[in-house]
Amino acid sequence: MSGPLLEMRGVSKSFGASRALADVSLTLLPGEVHALVGENGAGKSTLMKILSGAYQPDSGTMTLGGNPYAPNGPRDARQLGVAMIYQELALAQHLTVEANIMLGQERVSAGLVRRGEHRRLVTQALDLLDHPDIRPGALVSELSVGAQQLVEVARALVADARVIVFDEPTSSLTEHDARRLFAVIERLRAGGMAIVYISHFLEEVRQVAQRYSVLRDGRLVASGPISGTPLSSIIAEMVGRDLTELFPKIPHERGEPVLELNELRLDDQLGASLVLHRGEILGVAGLIGAGRTELLRRIYALDPASRGEIRVKGVFDRRANPRFRIGQGLGLVSEDRKSEGLALRRSIEDNLTYSALQRHAFLGILNLRKRRAEVVRWISRLRVKSMGPRQAIGELSGGNQQKVAIARLLHQEADIFLLDEPTRGIDIGSKAEIYQIIGELAAEGKAVMIVSSYLPELFGICDRIAVMSRGHLRAVKPVQEWTEHTVMEVATGG
Repeated sequence: MSGPLLEMRGVSKSFGASRALADVSLTLLPGEVHALVGENGAGKSTLMKILSGAYQPDSGTMTLGGNPYAPNGPRDARQLGVAMIYQELALAQHLTVEANIMLGQERVSAGLVRRGEHRRLVTQALDLLDHPDIRPGALVSELSVGAQQLVEVARALVADARVIVFDEPTSSLTEHDARRLFAVIERLRAGGMAIVYISHFLEEVRQVAQRYSVLRDGRLVASGPISGTPLSSIIAEMVGRDLTELFPKIPHERGEPVLELNELRLDDQLGASLVLHRGEILGVAGLIGAGRTELLRRIYALDPASRGEIRVKGVFDRRANPRFRIGQGLGLVSEDRKSEGLALRRSIEDNLTYSALQRHAFLGILNLRKRRAEVVRWISRLRVKSMGPRQAIGELSGGNQQKVAIARLLHQEADIFLLDEPTRGIDIGSKAEIYQIIGELAAEGKAVMIVSSYLPELFGICDRIAVMSRGHLRAVKPVQEWTEHTVMEVATGG
């Protein structure tokens, strides 16, 4: 068809007194990838939930293929040709690839499943994706995250989807799996499908999309072709201001060593020796599974080391545990903030003070007024957007949750900050604010070790970069002596 494949016109949605979307219009053309970008809370998820039938709009109209489109729910939307691939994959891990792809769309005759047709449809979909290596009979639990994502895409193909929405599809993928996914998206686009691509990684957006739309505060504020549009212009529309310096340059000076690793090992799989100084930002690069998270967990004494030494401010103690590390001035921001780093149902003040409650107690009695005053101070300093200390932290955006996690370390008076993927899944404006905070920490003489899969981040804020490969720390050099190419060369074993 030559006209739009999908049109959303004047879509609005409110939740009580909160206006989530205000008169938003979006047009998708056949054979295009359309990037939908914006900060957390801008309305992207609400708009896509309306498209997928999970929400009903308060006003506005939609058409699909020139016909009125008003799904009663996600199942109805899928049957009409619109599929969602969420960041958190919705697969039954104990079932096979074939069973997952056909789940809810089984072919049945006289009450019996037509298994031959199932196998044909599944094989056909995987072949179309150019991934016959994903076997229909394999258990989904045995597949990589990237392969599982392709199983979700195959489900959409079997359902004859004409529009597929990808929500942060590469947030948990290796670089190799991300490239495989991009190739699949290009193949789908070439076949005439319309793709909505949601991502905080604007470099990816430039790589895969032809057009973009920017949402800010529930409104469509910009739209146009990707080609010829500077990323700085898109960022300015997203945050509502010129973001002149994504990676702020805050002067800081390296001081004395505060953390030393000497041949740190666990079951002969992890090997690391390095020195971290006050006033330094040290980045740790490497592929997923290289041992970066494991390294931070050993340093923080969450997991035991079989050999080697960890010296904090010159002190080595083989009996160290997380409480001991906190006492030594260490703090950890976990990679998995939802299930490990934060208590999402508890308040901001609880999460911010849990690791040092004794600071607000006398004879075992907690001084709530003193604690709240301290929490208000940190909320103000780190510019946490919230309704106050008593708000449940799970109600905050990802960027503000991460600020509270960092504030917890400041509240416990940490000197050494271990930050594991601190900007994963948060918007560009929040990233810039967290980079600012990290720079300020180094300027105050704090030592920062940051694990990140996003190389521009490491090159933008770090003084030195260490690269891990297959459980071993291979090289530590000043950032000026690395390029993205040489980092990947070492990370892949070159």
